[in-house]
Amino acid sequence: MHGGGRTPAALLALLYLVAGALCWGGAAVPMAPGTPVGLLWVLGAVGLVTGAALAWAAGRVPPWALHAGVAAFAVLIGLLAWRSATAVGIVGLGPAQLAAGMYAAHFLSLPAARAHAALLIVAASAGAWAAAPGGFLPAWLPVVAAVAVLTEVQGRLARRLRTAAGTDPLTGVANRRAWEEHTSRQLAQAARTGTPMAVAILDLDDFKEVNDRDGHVAGDALLRDLAAGWTGRLRRGDLLGRYGGDEFVLCLPDTSEAAAAELMAALESTHPFRWTTGVAGARPGDTVTSLLARADAQLYRNKADRRRA
Repeated sequence: MHGGGRTPAALLALLYLVAGALCWGGAAVPMAPGTPVGLLWVLGAVGLVTGAALAWAAGRVPPWALHAGVAAFAVLIGLLAWRSATAVGIVGLGPAQLAAGMYAAHFLSLPAARAHAALLIVAASAGAWAAAPGGFLPAWLPVVAAVAVLTEVQGRLARRLRTAAGTDPLTGVANRRAWEEHTSRQLAQAARTGTPMAVAILDLDDFKEVNDRDGHVAGDALLRDLAAGWTGRLRRGDLLGRYGGDEFVLCLPDTSEAAAAELMAALESTHPFRWTTGVAGARPGDTVTSLLARADAQLYRNKADRRRA
């Protein structure tokens, strides 16, 4: 699930509210003699109640509930297609399908968006085929193609934008915002499960001298080399981020403070340039800020010890 705060649930609520209002409008002013007025009143009520509930709970809606909401929307479209009286009524469901597909593509992972698009197409097509009003197929096929293509395009674009927004352009590792969001989630999971977790700060020694002596191009190349070397020694679940100009951070799930210190020692063999590290293990009640503060305090103690030595 992508997108923070209330936005995903709020927009899904808007989708349900608009759909519910349109159903009630269609029930109040039927466009054909066979219009399923009773079903429209019921579906309108379902849409308005669901939308109001999502809007009220926005920010507290878990990801699985949003997936369920999109899937239920597809089923309701299929039901409405099944009871549609005319080909125009079936094709008129296309905008609702497109809206649901674009929502899934924007807020969900690309595989999940594809699955929801497939459900939208299958449910609506099955309903339309069961209704079988004359002449609906030539107009329906472009709707199906549009849902599939636009969901795919929007999903790929959203994925590229999310990757760019969370990546440090110089080193290719996570940027500060993405690292903090990931670490916050890992910290919450560690608190729920009781598993250990640690963070580490890696601060380059005398990096300014490299820039002053060899130029910023050499400094940038050094940052890329260091990040690549560290990444090669990390586990799949570890996350390296660039926190500042010459400061990097590591999120280490399922790792004790002692194990994190051992990893920091092992990373020293990845490059001849020197850096100082500080580690901290998660404690009950920790936040990302408090955890980093302890790691930062240890880093400065290590720097002081190195200068005295």
